Amino acid sequence: MSSKHKFNFIDSEIREIKKNNIYRKLQYGKIQGSHITINDKKLLNLCSNDYLGIPTSEIQIKQLQSSSRLVSGNDESYRKLEKNLARHKSHQNSLIYPTGYMANLGAISSIAKKGDVILSDELNHASIIESCKLSDAKILIYKHNDMEDLRKKIKAQGKNKFIITEGVFSMDGDFSSLKQITEIAEKNNAITIVDDAHGDFVVGNDGKGTPNYFKVSKKIDLYISSLSKGLGSFGGYVASQNNIIDLCINKSKSFIYTSALPSFLINYTTKRFESNREKQKIKLEKNVKQLSTGLKQIGFEINSKTHIIPIIIGNEKTAMVFGKFLKDNGVFAQPIRYPTVPKNQARLRISVTAWLKYAEIEKGLEVFEKAYRKF
Repeated sequence: MSSKHKFNFIDSEIREIKKNNIYRKLQYGKIQGSHITINDKKLLNLCSNDYLGIPTSEIQIKQLQSSSRLVSGNDESYRKLEKNLARHKSHQNSLIYPTGYMANLGAISSIAKKGDVILSDELNHASIIESCKLSDAKILIYKHNDMEDLRKKIKAQGKNKFIITEGVFSMDGDFSSLKQITEIAEKNNAITIVDDAHGDFVVGNDGKGTPNYFKVSKKIDLYISSLSKGLGSFGGYVASQNNIIDLCINKSKSFIYTSALPSFLINYTTKRFESNREKQKIKLEKNVKQLSTGLKQIGFEINSKTHIIPIIIGNEKTAMVFGKFLKDNGVFAQPIRYPTVPKNQARLRISVTAWLKYAEIEKGLEVFEKAYRKF
């Protein structure tokens, strides 16, 4: 059999993906502030995770690390940023990973093991799901933000128990029920892990995140977060007590067996961390209120109280047509489909950023009103 025919099953799989209206292809664009240019067409960008929109500064590249941090890639610049991040989360220490995905994979699989029980929210991010599988622990999925279901399932037998949730859920934009979760964890001697990638630097006092917003910061045992969203830089990190960080350094495969982030990115992140984030945070909050209020006035059902605003369409094909209409009229808001969200729950996931200006949001709302009338 020729090499080409060996892969006929791949063609069949791609045909099935297209048939179900969940086929994806890369679009090349150039992002500048509140806009993205695709095929020479300038569009209002409502897909960015650069929530605070901190003005960019010039990056000076001197030399790239070409080794893991445990070999020769542990540049001095890491020390300052990790101290800042630990203090930001009111914990003893922190550890930077190349991405938020790798931070989840590394931390969760390092501390949970066979014989343990993990209670995981059904809408947790794919990186959390994969991390739990890698741990070899028993995994129990509780219904989204359903505290009765969590109370029932946490009674399961296990050497150590972990409750894992996002702070702000990435596809629905709703908050986790952290106050009740931490109460349940205390009663059952469970370890709480929060992936606050979408809440960190954006909500809470001084952007300290979702647990701070709900005044339960001291009850979170392990934070996992991103440097590429609120700060608009690159990488991920975990923050916890010293022995947890020490264990991650020694057991975390996604930390040990990969090259370090280059020092220019660490310095860039530090500058953004030390910038006037509060000013950008206030601007973001105003933009969220303006866009959310405007969409409700048009007639869209908006339940999110955060900077992530989903417009649920349902059918995957309809969501694609809806998204194309927006794009043709100057607004870039990518449809999100299965498997990122459940089947027949396709949506437009609008990400509000501080980059957006008042007039730009008003112009975007005009396009959404046209789409609402059409669909």
